[in-house]
Amino acid sequence: MRLSACLIYAYANLPLGNINNARFALAELRNALEKSPSASSAQGQAAMAFMGYTSSVLLHLPLPEEAPPVDTLLPLLPPGLRAFALYVVAHQLYLKGEHARSLGIAEGALLMTPETYPIPEIYLRLVAVMDCMSLKRTDEAREHLLAAWELARPDGLIEAFGEHHGLLGGMLESVIKKDWPEDFKRIIDITYRFSAGWRRVHNPATEETVADNLTTSEFVVSMLATRGWTNQEIGTHLDVSTNTVKSYLASSFRKLGINKRSELEKFMLR
Repeated sequence: MRLSACLIYAYANLPLGNINNARFALAELRNALEKSPSASSAQGQAAMAFMGYTSSVLLHLPLPEEAPPVDTLLPLLPPGLRAFALYVVAHQLYLKGEHARSLGIAEGALLMTPETYPIPEIYLRLVAVMDCMSLKRTDEAREHLLAAWELARPDGLIEAFGEHHGLLGGMLESVIKKDWPEDFKRIIDITYRFSAGWRRVHNPATEETVADNLTTSEFVVSMLATRGWTNQEIGTHLDVSTNTVKSYLASSFRKLGINKRSELEKFMLR
């Protein structure tokens, strides 16, 4: 219960801008991961490791060197947490660039979970969108996004969409914006507030710099350009002209102080 509270506390403080509070909670979670092998029961080890892995992976922070192996811990978690833990594993593989493996885990978890756990399923669907967009499988990405949206919208569970906006490759702009404009505005508001806190924790901790001065449109176009999409492909996906894409890229280059596409990668989410 305490570790669950730490995770919620950390994520609640990020969009509020209370970065020291978020860092305190994240430190507690990372300590739990390091100490998990000494827990009194196997289930306790699994719970402590799950919370620690989740905080590190979702904020793209390095894992402790002594982190226990994931495969031995997953079976010990109850079904709902196990489904979310598989999302964390898939997300970690995505960050390593292993998009096909990540997609396989996400889709396998969705197929093998007999009951519906809305929160884990939303997150699994979103990581599948991220993978499909990296693999340029836009039709499959759209299907996963709409399936997540169907689960999330009735109860207003849209925070995950804001948290993942930069990784979804413009799919929110392509699918959600035109049919649900008010919901899209709320998602973007969540994106700005969450991302500001996320970067204030991530950038100093990893000694990397994820761009924090781009608009959401500039960030989406830059992300797709980093993934090898042409200007025409980006324009078709976002339903804008090639000249508009060029304008977004030129503005991004100017803000980041760079001159060419190949220099974008060091400022983009992996």
